[in-house]
Amino acid sequence: SDSFALKVIQNSKEVLSLLQEKNPAFKPVLAVIQAGEDNLMQEINQKLAEEAGLNITHICLPADSSEDEIIDEILKINEDSRVHGLALQISETSFSSKILHALKPEKDVDGVTDVNLGKLVRGDAHDCFVSPVARAVIELLEKSGVNLDGRKILVIGAHGSLEATLQCLFQRKGSMTMSSQWKAPQLQSKLHEADVVIFGSPKPEEVPLSWIQQGTTVLNCSHDFLSGKWLQIGCRATENNRSNWSSLWVQQNMVGSGRRWLREQQYRRWKLHCLKLQPLSPVPSDIEISRAQTPKAVDVLAKEIGLLEDEIEIYGRSKAKVRLSLLERLKDQADGKYVLVAGITPTPLGEGKSTVTIGLVQAMTAHLNVNSFACLRQPSQGPTFGVKGGAAGGGYAQVIPMEEFNLHLTGDIHAITAANNLLAAAIDTRILHENTQTDKALYNRLVPSVNGIREFSKIQLARLKKLGINKTDPGTLTEDEMRKFARLDIDPATITWQRVLDTNDRFLRKITAQFDIAVASEIMAVLALTDSLKDMKERLGRMVVASDKNGQPVTADDLGVTGALTVLMKDAIKPNLMQTLEGTPVFVHAGPFANIAHGNSSVLADKIALKLVGEEGFVVTEAGFGADIGMEKFFNIKCRASGLVPNVVVLVATVRALKMHGGGPSVTAGVPLKKEYTEENLQLVADGCCNLKKQIQIAQLFGVPVVVALNVFKTDTRAEIDLVCELAKQAGAFDAVPCYHWSVGGKGSVDLAWAVSEAAHKGSRFQFLYDVQLPIVEKIRTIAQAVYGARDIELSSEAQSKIDRYTEQGFGNLPICMAKTHLSLSHQPDKKGVPKDFILPITDVRASIGAGFIYPLVGTVSV
Repeated sequence: SDSFALKVIQNSKEVLSLLQEKNPAFKPVLAVIQAGEDNLMQEINQKLAEEAGLNITHICLPADSSEDEIIDEILKINEDSRVHGLALQISETSFSSKILHALKPEKDVDGVTDVNLGKLVRGDAHDCFVSPVARAVIELLEKSGVNLDGRKILVIGAHGSLEATLQCLFQRKGSMTMSSQWKAPQLQSKLHEADVVIFGSPKPEEVPLSWIQQGTTVLNCSHDFLSGKWLQIGCRATENNRSNWSSLWVQQNMVGSGRRWLREQQYRRWKLHCLKLQPLSPVPSDIEISRAQTPKAVDVLAKEIGLLEDEIEIYGRSKAKVRLSLLERLKDQADGKYVLVAGITPTPLGEGKSTVTIGLVQAMTAHLNVNSFACLRQPSQGPTFGVKGGAAGGGYAQVIPMEEFNLHLTGDIHAITAANNLLAAAIDTRILHENTQTDKALYNRLVPSVNGIREFSKIQLARLKKLGINKTDPGTLTEDEMRKFARLDIDPATITWQRVLDTNDRFLRKITAQFDIAVASEIMAVLALTDSLKDMKERLGRMVVASDKNGQPVTADDLGVTGALTVLMKDAIKPNLMQTLEGTPVFVHAGPFANIAHGNSSVLADKIALKLVGEEGFVVTEAGFGADIGMEKFFNIKCRASGLVPNVVVLVATVRALKMHGGGPSVTAGVPLKKEYTEENLQLVADGCCNLKKQIQIAQLFGVPVVVALNVFKTDTRAEIDLVCELAKQAGAFDAVPCYHWSVGGKGSVDLAWAVSEAAHKGSRFQFLYDVQLPIVEKIRTIAQAVYGARDIELSSEAQSKIDRYTEQGFGNLPICMAKTHLSLSHQPDKKGVPKDFILPITDVRASIGAGFIYPLVGTVSV
């Protein structure tokens, strides 16, 4: 028996070693909940775990612990993703159905839950945990030379899962199984018939051993058995005190649990329950379509895509936040393919980039069974209630519930508003105190004595270091050092930080304290570009809010509010999980504008989605405005920050926008379209394809293959559709595909999904447009000439002065984020098509140091 125990341990070690070859940091963790003192069992478990290479943690409860107290501990272990198995060492009478139902079947290494028992009875023993005690009984009998085939087995005094498991295992061995309790009236006759007797609980004294026939094999699997003692009558009596047989099988189950857990971390096709669409014609309004579909519960969706219970925070029924711990769990998983949806220069009505994004993932996952994730920006309340409307997509390609998506969501924009305005208030408060207090009084307020102890905070120590003061004791600073530390000397004329509100309230632009819209806050750009809580805190601290009277930048760190800003943003950093009309997953996270910021959803949402889809899956994200703005910033700013490499660009075009670029009448929101847009006009389409060709060429500057998605409207003719696709391919697109997702859902974009998949496998030769080490002016000129097609740039004296200041302050090596109209490749909104030979005027230059870019203002753009 000792040699067999060693063999089991060695087998566990070998399997574990193989698992750790591909996953070096992996080590299965077994939690044991024990009610009462049993030091022997603890020692046995600890020794066996160490021999096999497992980690073990004991939770010791008092012997008289209540059912609820035991369940509380079980639920904690269920939610702990670091624990792979849970064993219960509690009295048999404590195994209530309530406790069994609390156990998570995938962690139930005792094999006592209904799910594991059901799989065993069904014949799925390879896919469940089997009771270690029952397995040990079978193994001991077979190793002792007992032939079980055709034998009569009597199981006495066993209850619940152990009794059921023993019966099932013996029947599989060809045995005839009987069960009895110790006080059963027919016990003596059953004992006479039995070839093998199993004690499931201690034998009462009133049942004499003489009732058992000579030559009968008896095995005791009650508590004594768990200490290694067993007995055979009619054969040589044997005791085994060195190894705990049931613990050996717990160990085997633990290795199996670890193997299953690792398998679940690997790429796999999702078993997604997709929602069926029943498209109507004519197509109803977006809100009617959204309300007609019942979304899946978000926790069901989360489980389908591989999220663990402790990795989501549920908001109502249809939204959840995803915790960043998932990135650590899946850090060794290969990323999926990365697809960007951009567009040609749009009309004021928009050309449907969000709709194409949703249609594409619905096609991939609901119709081609490919893992895919959409990553969208959260819309601002301003445009939602303005002319533009919401941003959930449209028709039969949208995120649901639409109202939840467009309004509030989980409060991220409110958190940004609170953080932004706290910083604004801190600036004004600091100026007030510095104007009304002496150096000493100010210093005493900043570094107060608390319970007789006076010390600097971490952020204050960082400020001292920045000032070149190498002291840590507040009492040792000289008067000059105290003045330098306490006074920021903010120049009020240089304050760039404004208050924000997420509403288009134009009156607020004219009052003394100016307001921006919330999504224009630099904090929104920080949220979109950060990759961790630590990084976000550092970026928030670096935000420059003004200059001091010596021309040096003043930051949020200098004001001492970085910690407070981070606390306000601690939940906003987690991406929001929602779903499409067809039940496929969507992340909605961050919503920076595409003029004064980079116009893309968050880096974190993309990174998490790329891990969840696996190496054969696709993440589809969208860049705001036309490719000359949103796509250029996606490549040069977002990809530089994230380190991610895009595989494909999907360039969205419409016949309507192409006709406008070809010389068609102006398009105005709220005004009916002229007949040129509702009747076939091949000449206007052909002439307007110059803009499409230019945008394809811009994407090719970055070395990424382009698939053109023609978002088809009901007034488009077959000849117009064919013409656009042909001209797009001639211009260098990998493929050009008409899309009908708006009217029929994902099946209307299946051709686009195939084209994107083929383009992704072609390979990307991605490169940045410029080196960030170039001077600021040269980077601006490169974008103006290579992307917009300008002859040159023209800097105002204000812009040149700002560039000189930022360069002197050490910010010259940041990427550029051009604030330009989205309605033209040039700075003039009415110049359609491909404007040529123009000079791009740079009227001002500003800096978002925390976000990490310089943003020049082009022409008369309003920010």
